Amino acid sequence: MTAFPNTGFLSEASDRLRTMLAGQASEKSLDRGEVLFEQGDEGDALYAIIEGTLEVSFLAMSGRKLALSLMRPGEIFGEIALFDSGPRTATITAAEPSRVLRVRRNDVMNQIRQHPDLAVDMIRLAGLRMRWMGVQLNEQVFLPMPVRLARKLLHLAGQQDNPSERITLSQSELAEFVGATREAVSKTISIWKRNSVVEASRGGILIQDFDALRQLAESDLI
Repeated sequence: MTAFPNTGFLSEASDRLRTMLAGQASEKSLDRGEVLFEQGDEGDALYAIIEGTLEVSFLAMSGRKLALSLMRPGEIFGEIALFDSGPRTATITAAEPSRVLRVRRNDVMNQIRQHPDLAVDMIRLAGLRMRWMGVQLNEQVFLPMPVRLARKLLHLAGQQDNPSERITLSQSELAEFVGATREAVSKTISIWKRNSVVEASRGGILIQDFDALRQLAESDLI
């Protein structure tokens, strides 16, 4: 039995809950570019990443794809599907070969019916997930694009084993993450490059001045 990670949205869960989830889990492998589930699919399972990287994205009303985040080993997603079999609100795609643990809704509900006290932890997890998604969407709507870009670069750097390593995303991919055009992102990156905040190349973005980028991430005057 593979243990569920004690991180992210399971960091406050009880040992009993993690043990129950691990007991119901099955492993699934994904190839690079493979879609785990699409926005609009019926939700029926919770997932935990044990290897690889998954991209979270959704389609705006205009039909444009917006990438919200990259998820890495130890991250949990899909909790809401354990309570509500409604449609998925985002698409999950493997950014590289990945492995996940899957726990199906019906299996968890059967366990909760037998042990109702487990529901308290599950409700907490769902609330944390909804709060996180609300923050992400608020940033997409209300923050200026350069602020969103600075925050996204810092977030992506923080997910790497070494934050000082190059972030291997193209400017087109970064544009999807911040809900902007490639031209707008390229213009901002060029300004930051001239100010020695970042180094940009076909291989991605390298943050040269973390303090300066953090100041840009906190500014609403750009």
